[in-house]
Amino acid sequence: MILTHKIAKTLSKLSPRHRLAAALIAVPCFSVVAAFGISPDTLVDKVTFNNVTEELTLPSLAQAVDNEAGFTREERIQRGDTVASLLARLQIDDAEASQVLRNNAQARALYQLIPGKVVRATATADGKLVSLRYLSGTNLVSVDRTADELVVKQDAVQLERRVLMKSAEIRNSLFGATDAAGLPDSVATQIAEIFSTDIDFHRDLRKGDRFSVVYEVFYDRGEPVKYGRVLTAEFVNQGKAYTAVYFNYSENEGGYYTADGKNLRKQFLRSPLEFSRITSGFSTARFHPVLQTWRAHKGIDYGAPTGTRVKATADGVVEITGRSGGYGTVVVLRHQSKYTTWYGHLSGIAKGLRKGQRVTQGEVIGFVGSTGLATGPHLHYEFRINDVHQNPLNVAMPAALPISPELKPKFEQTAKLYIERLNLLRTTNLARLD
Repeated sequence: MILTHKIAKTLSKLSPRHRLAAALIAVPCFSVVAAFGISPDTLVDKVTFNNVTEELTLPSLAQAVDNEAGFTREERIQRGDTVASLLARLQIDDAEASQVLRNNAQARALYQLIPGKVVRATATADGKLVSLRYLSGTNLVSVDRTADELVVKQDAVQLERRVLMKSAEIRNSLFGATDAAGLPDSVATQIAEIFSTDIDFHRDLRKGDRFSVVYEVFYDRGEPVKYGRVLTAEFVNQGKAYTAVYFNYSENEGGYYTADGKNLRKQFLRSPLEFSRITSGFSTARFHPVLQTWRAHKGIDYGAPTGTRVKATADGVVEITGRSGGYGTVVVLRHQSKYTTWYGHLSGIAKGLRKGQRVTQGEVIGFVGSTGLATGPHLHYEFRINDVHQNPLNVAMPAALPISPELKPKFEQTAKLYIERLNLLRTTNLARLD
C-alpha cells in the first residue's frame, strides 16, 4: 500500500500526458497491481481518419492477354446446357470450331453433357478456340489448334482410386442425410440395397438413426470422375447396429457379409422398389377403391411415380408377362419351385423381358404404373408360397450361404481392415440434416 501511495504521489506531479505514459509503463512492473485507470483531467487526443481514394486504370482484355496464347476459362455444365450455350459462356465465338465439334466423331461425347462436370477451354481475346478439355467417363476429349487445323482426340485416362469415409445421422430421410454429408445418390442407393434385407427403408427409419460408410471415388488430375463401390458400411436402426463388408469370393464376383462372415444377401429382398411409401398393406378385408366393395387385399401396394423402376426381389424365372385382368400389366416370377412373386399395375415391362427368361435379384423387370384396377400410379406386390398368399413384410426370408471355411482367413483379414475404418468413423462428428 505504501509503494502504491508513492507511485500515485509521483504521478500527480506530472503533466496529464506524461502522467498517462508513466502509468502505462509503471503498472506492468508490479504484479501486486490488479487494475488501473486513467487519472482525472487526462487529455485523450482524437484520432483523425482520412479516406484515400485512388482510381486505377485497368488494362483492356486485349492488352492483358496475348492474343495468340489466349486465356483459359472453366465452366460447370448446367442442366439444359447445349454445346452452343456452353461455348457462349466460355466466350468462344468461332464458327470453325462449332463446325468441327458438330462433325467430328471424336467429339460426340461433348453432346452427352452431364450437369456438374467441368469443361475447360482456352480462347484468344477475340473468341477463337485454342484448346478444349472435357472428361467423359474415363475418356478425355481434347481439342487443340495447330497451325493448320483443329485436332480432336479422345484418349483413355488413368484414374486414381481413393477411399473416402463419411458419417451422417437421419433427420428426415436417407437421401436427406446423404445430401447433408455430401454423399452422391449412387452411394445412398447402394447403402439402401446393402441393408434392404434387414431394414425396410419405407417404414423402419427413425429420426436419430445413423450410418457410416467407406466407399471408392475415382479421380482424374484431382477431379472426381466417378463413384465406385461401397466397401463397408454400418447402419444403426432403432438402436440396433448392422454391419456390411464387401468381399470378393472369386476373381470377378463378390458380395456383402456381416463382420463374422454371414451373407447379408437373403433369397428375397424386402421390397421391389428402392424408395416409396406403402399405401395399402396386406389385409383380409379392405374396401376396394375401384370396385367399391370389401374384399381381401393379399399383397402390398407401394405408391411411387409412374416410371419408377421395379426390381426382382430374388433370382428366378419369368412365368407371366403382359395383361392379366385387374392386375393390368403384370410380371410373375417363379423362384425355385414353391415361391412366386407378382408385380402388378405396371406401366411397362423391361425391354427384352420374356417368359422363360432367368432374372437375378435386383434386376429391373418393369416400371410403376396404374394399369388395371388402379386409381393412381403404384405397384401391387404379392408373395406366394405354394400359391398361398403371404405377407411379404412378415414372412421369414431364408439367408444365402455364408463365407466358406477355405475363404474365412482371407475374409477375416479384409474385414479387420474395414472394421478399423468404421471404428475410426464412430469417433467423428456426424453430419446432421435439420
